[in-house]
Amino acid sequence: MSKFERYLTLWVALCIVAGITLGHLIPPVFRAIGAAEIARVNLPVAALIWLMIVPMLIKIDFAALTQVKEHWRGIGVTLFINWAVKPFSMAALGWLFIGTLFRPYLPAEQINSYIAGLILLAAAPCTAMVFVWSNLTKGEPHFTLSQVALNDTIMVFAFAPIVGLLLGLSAITVPWDTLVLSVVLYIVVPVLAAQLLRRYLLATGGKPALDRLLARLQPLSLVALLATLVLLFGFQGDQILAQPLVIALLAVPILIQVYFNAGLAYVLNRLAGEQHCVAGPSALIGASNFFELAVAAAISLFGFNSGAALATVVGVLIEVPVMLTVVAIVNRSRDWYERRAKLGPASGPA
Repeated sequence: MSKFERYLTLWVALCIVAGITLGHLIPPVFRAIGAAEIARVNLPVAALIWLMIVPMLIKIDFAALTQVKEHWRGIGVTLFINWAVKPFSMAALGWLFIGTLFRPYLPAEQINSYIAGLILLAAAPCTAMVFVWSNLTKGEPHFTLSQVALNDTIMVFAFAPIVGLLLGLSAITVPWDTLVLSVVLYIVVPVLAAQLLRRYLLATGGKPALDRLLARLQPLSLVALLATLVLLFGFQGDQILAQPLVIALLAVPILIQVYFNAGLAYVLNRLAGEQHCVAGPSALIGASNFFELAVAAAISLFGFNSGAALATVVGVLIEVPVMLTVVAIVNRSRDWYERRAKLGPASGPA
C-alpha cells in the first residue's frame, strides 16, 4: 500500500469538508454539474466512476471467468444477503428507528416517506463502486464481476416486486431508463473498453506493458474516488446544513444495515469455507447500495422534495466513508478469517 493509500481516510474526511463547503459557497457551479444528466444518471459522476473502475476491469482475464464456479459458496452467500436479507432488514430497521424511536424528532407527515426511501435504498445492490471496494481488499476480480453481472440480471426482475411488497403498493413505477442506462454506463461500456485496452497492451507489449499502465492508473483511480466524494457532498451541501438532525437520524438505520449485512456475509463465507479474497467482496457487495437507482425511484414515486428522496440522498452521502470502514475491517481481520484454515480441521473451533 502506497503512502497515499495509507492516509485515504484522511483524504476522504478532507473531501467531505471540501464538498460541503464548496457546495454552500458556490451552489450554481454544483447545480450546473448536477444538471448534466440523462435519465437521472449524472454524467460527470459516471465519468469519474469510469476512472475508478476501469483499472480494476483491465486486470480481469475473461478466459479465467470459468474458474468462478469454484466460488459457488461465496455467490450463494452474496445472493442470500442481497435478496433475502438486506431489503427486509432495512425495512425492519426503518420501522424501528424512524417509525418508532425517532418519530418524535422527525416531521410527522414524512415518517412513512422516510421509511420508503430507506427500503428503496436497500432493494438494489451496488453496481459500480464495488469494483473499487473489491480492489482495496485484494478481492478476486472474476468473482466480483460475475456477482455484479448476476445481481444486475436479478435486479431487472426482482426490484419492483420486492419494493412493492415492502411498501405495500400494488405496483411501483420503476425508472427503467435509469436502470438500463446505469448498467450500460457502469458495466457494459467500461468492461468492453477495458478488455479492448487489455488485449491491445498484451498484443503490443506483453504483460510488462499491462503492469506499467496499471501502476500509472492506480493513483488516478483513487483521485477519481475523492473527486466523486467532493461532487456528491457538494450537490447536497445545503441539505446537510439545513437539516443536520434529520440527516443524522436517517443515517442510523443505514449504518446499522451496512455493518449488519457486511458482517453477516463475512461470517457466513467463513463458516462456508470460502477464501478471504471472495469473502471480502461478498461482504462489500452485500452491504453497498445502488444509490443512483434508489434516488431515481424515490423521485419518481414520491417527488423531488419528499422524505423518500432525502433518505436515499443520505445513503449517497455516507456510502463512500462507511464502505471504506468496512474495507478496513475486512483487511485488518484477514488473519482472524484465515486462522481456521491455518489451524486445520483437527484443531478445534477458532
